[in-house]
Amino acid sequence: MRATQAPAVVVCTILFFCAAMPAQNKPQTQQAPFTSFERERAEMMLQVVASDVKKHYYDQKFHGLDWDATVRDAKEKIDKSTSQNTALSHIAAALIALDDSHTFFLPPSRPYIHDYGLQFQMIGDSCFVLRVRPGSDAESKGIKAGDQVLSINGFQPSRQNLWQMEYVYQTLRPQMGLQLDLRTPANVEHKIDAMAKFRDLKRIKDLTGEGRDDLWDLYRAGEAADRLMRARTVEFGEDLMVLKLPVFDFNESEVQSMIGKARKYKALIMDLRENGGGRIDTLKYLAEGIFENDVKIADRVSRKDSKPLIEKFHPHNPFGGKLVVLVDSKSASASEIFARAVQLEKRGTIVGDHSSGSVMESLHYSYHLGQDIMVFYGASITEADVIMSDGKSLEHVGITPDEAVLPTAADMASGRDPAMARAAEMLGVKITPEEAGKLFPYEWPKVE
Repeated sequence: MRATQAPAVVVCTILFFCAAMPAQNKPQTQQAPFTSFERERAEMMLQVVASDVKKHYYDQKFHGLDWDATVRDAKEKIDKSTSQNTALSHIAAALIALDDSHTFFLPPSRPYIHDYGLQFQMIGDSCFVLRVRPGSDAESKGIKAGDQVLSINGFQPSRQNLWQMEYVYQTLRPQMGLQLDLRTPANVEHKIDAMAKFRDLKRIKDLTGEGRDDLWDLYRAGEAADRLMRARTVEFGEDLMVLKLPVFDFNESEVQSMIGKARKYKALIMDLRENGGGRIDTLKYLAEGIFENDVKIADRVSRKDSKPLIEKFHPHNPFGGKLVVLVDSKSASASEIFARAVQLEKRGTIVGDHSSGSVMESLHYSYHLGQDIMVFYGASITEADVIMSDGKSLEHVGITPDEAVLPTAADMASGRDPAMARAAEMLGVKITPEEAGKLFPYEWPKVE
């Protein structure tokens, strides 16, 4: 959750994922020798990020961790690193040592777009293939939604480590492919190497007046990303509106428009599945749109003080009908806060899977190295814990839904959505799981 704008971790796990990667899986673009200049640059990144963590991290005692010693150890390991990827992994591991879902390192972007053509998700305590991109290597090798993931590159995924795997394999050290052990809905086990797709990008972008094409490329990419994150709705007569929010990144007028539309219906389903959170002000506007009275959402506890997460709360012509909120294992941060507030205030019913338990308040810090040719990197640093009105934090805990409804492997393979169907039934509307699964067709980001 951004201030304006997981689960317990063992530091060695990140490094172990990295160290255990087979050499042939490394993209060709990562094979260049590690120079002394690159080593110094990695050490400078560590120094800058570590300094801001020390200045801004909400817990001045760092949960009992000796932060200075952790940074010294990371520097010593960078001194001995033989590749840039390994050096950057040591920066990441230093921040992961804080065991905080919202404090992590953002390495320099890669000169390519990288896509495995697969998405994974924890359903209950098991990991499944959620989606397979059409035309991908994964699809050509027969991987399908609903396949249970027994291991990824030799590691068994869990609620505690899946996010670490995705962070390493997607952001920190993208791979040429993933070695998967799968079990089909028919209980057949097989091993598949799903190869990633790469598209090279320009290594240097000209953002001056002469670089008009590069500027337009960035603008078009931003527009495409915004479209994927738009709110979508489906209506059922005058009885029910379903509002799908993929992120909390909407301004006041946009939220008021959503709530104004919802007021025309007797009931509302807010689908927050796969919603990783976002801005506090969006959380505020949504809360004002569904609570009829002032409510205490939560307190933010920083290194300086404790105060309400939302300073001013002004319910204004809110939606007053029945409410169901859908959550799953990827519902995180601001979306978890919203759903838990609905649950605590008994404003509505929470349906789905246990949520992520990734709830802190953080700020994104952007940095760069160089002058004419710049290398950009960043860090997310937690600036406050979030304590709900029951006096408890959701970090590493998450939300237990009022009614757990989990899709089976067969449901995922067939595109059925039993949680949505059950939510509609609770609100007096009959739709089949098959119909529910077609309400919001998934839109894949472009990689061409």
